[in-house]
Amino acid sequence: MKYHISLITVSLSVLLTGAAWTAEREVIKARQDGKAVPENVMKEIHEKLKTPYKYGVVIKGEGGKLADCPNVFRHNGKWYMMYVSNPGQGYETYLAVSDDLLKWTPLGKNLTFTKSGWDAWQADTSIALYDPAWGGSYELQQYDGKYWLSYIGGALQGYEPDPLAIGMAWSNEPAAAKEWTRIAENPVLTRDQPDIRPFENTTLYKSTIIWDKQETLGYPFVMYYNGKRADGSERIGMAVSKNMTRWSRYGTEPVIDNGSGNSGDPQITRIGEVWVMIYYGAFWKPKAFDTFACSYDMVTWTKWTGPHLVEPSVPFDNEFAHKPWVVFHNGVVYHFYCASGDQGRVIAVATSKELKQ
Repeated sequence: MKYHISLITVSLSVLLTGAAWTAEREVIKARQDGKAVPENVMKEIHEKLKTPYKYGVVIKGEGGKLADCPNVFRHNGKWYMMYVSNPGQGYETYLAVSDDLLKWTPLGKNLTFTKSGWDAWQADTSIALYDPAWGGSYELQQYDGKYWLSYIGGALQGYEPDPLAIGMAWSNEPAAAKEWTRIAENPVLTRDQPDIRPFENTTLYKSTIIWDKQETLGYPFVMYYNGKRADGSERIGMAVSKNMTRWSRYGTEPVIDNGSGNSGDPQITRIGEVWVMIYYGAFWKPKAFDTFACSYDMVTWTKWTGPHLVEPSVPFDNEFAHKPWVVFHNGVVYHFYCASGDQGRVIAVATSKELKQ
């Protein structure tokens, strides 16, 4: 009798193990096949992301100049924001600090005009290797003993003059208003490289880089960025790297394509088993707004078609409400964005709960 019970137990164990293995295999196969994210999951993600309460303007550009492109991270117990301002010649990057994600104090610049070379008059940064977990640490990770960022660089003066390319820089002090070191291999992605794709053949824009330690695509570092083609429309594509200094384009087509207008400034976060890309849209629907897409495999993205995450609705953002950076902290979602309205171009925040100023 004991022998028969043991045999049955072993058989059940094998069946259960086999079932678990089969389920895992099906998940892997679904990812490899580029499975779409179901509608009910998209709705659940939207419920987590939505921020219906507009707290207001939190950053204005130095001397009344425009402020744009917020990127938020945590370091040594404080919150920091990299953002850009354009005094007329082009973009430079600034740093601000906060204790509560609502009141921000500018600290100074950390990427400035070189006045010579391929990036003489444009230096618009994006933080890299941040913790992408939803509600995670939001701290920057070090690779090769350094903190990293990517940036838009250009040789011409003005507001985003073509061509723009992507460069890399590093620092040992990410929370200091000090110049970051640009790498010798710059620029790492340009419109003149042989693997250029049609959707990015005019200029390259804002990028974000995550460290995928599972190497889902065979590479640890994955970059998403928007590129512009000759008709002026922008789409989001991918690049990959094994060392943060040499980058190769991934795939032949954009991963986010809304047919017309602009899609850009992606931020990547991970909610459970789902990769989420929060990005801005403009002109394929009225004005400019923030929306999102979801993926299981980092390549095939299901676009959200429901209500925007933020959109123009109040005087300070009645023209544009776009270019997102979203943080989930202590039960509150903070959605930072570039607002264009009666206060010029500024950085505002919307939240998932109503917070008093």
